[in-house]
Amino acid sequence: MERRERQERQEYIFGLRAVIEAIESGKSIDKVLIRKDLSGDLAKELIAVTREYDIPVQKVPQERLNRVTMKNHQGAIAMISPVEYGRLEHLVPLLYEEGKLPLLMVLDGVTDTRNFGAIARTSECAGADALVIPEKGSASVTPEAVKTSAGALFYIPVCREKSTLEAVKFLKENGYKIVGATEKGKGDYSTADYTVPVAIVMGSEDTGISNEVLRQCDELVAIPILGNIGSLNVSVAAGVMLYEAVRQRLGSGMNLE
Repeated sequence: MERRERQERQEYIFGLRAVIEAIESGKSIDKVLIRKDLSGDLAKELIAVTREYDIPVQKVPQERLNRVTMKNHQGAIAMISPVEYGRLEHLVPLLYEEGKLPLLMVLDGVTDTRNFGAIARTSECAGADALVIPEKGSASVTPEAVKTSAGALFYIPVCREKSTLEAVKFLKENGYKIVGATEKGKGDYSTADYTVPVAIVMGSEDTGISNEVLRQCDELVAIPILGNIGSLNVSVAAGVMLYEAVRQRLGSGMNLE
């Protein structure tokens, strides 16, 4: 019952001082909405705290804040994430210590909440070790995303990093093979080797993987399109990629439990 309630409503904290204290106390904040013309010492302190703790900020009109609550929000509302975000710097060594062969799903600008939730669901079912998203320009863990994921977001870690580029570079430095799924790929998706520590990168719904991230990929692969529509939905494509990794790992005799 508790999980159902968390899925159905967005929790938030409002008021300048209350939001500052929530951030400093370690609450998992999805983002902070701040009125566009907000000024004053407390507003400056709030901005400084969000930067210190790497909390995404959106500057919005008064009307946007009022749609969340008509109470005295003072121009600032913090949206609470239903789950705790992780960081790759903590997860990566832990996976190696546990003797796992890591499989990560990196989302470079996937903004549709339903796509994000669907990818989370498939990733959890496929035994992926984590989802990786950037702080800005990405869907995040909201009640709607949790609902779309059928609760999978309560089970699979979500690492929110400064940027996709920084995340991919960090993974490469730590022995991961980076496989980008893109129409620009010259190889078939099934020819890539997924039986090593691997991070699969999926791009945004409209522009795909950004050029800077494409350049960091060790291998670019494409999923064959035989019909008249030019591309697959990103959540469907993610499922194809993930289950090719599962197929290869099972075929090589790996224990995926």
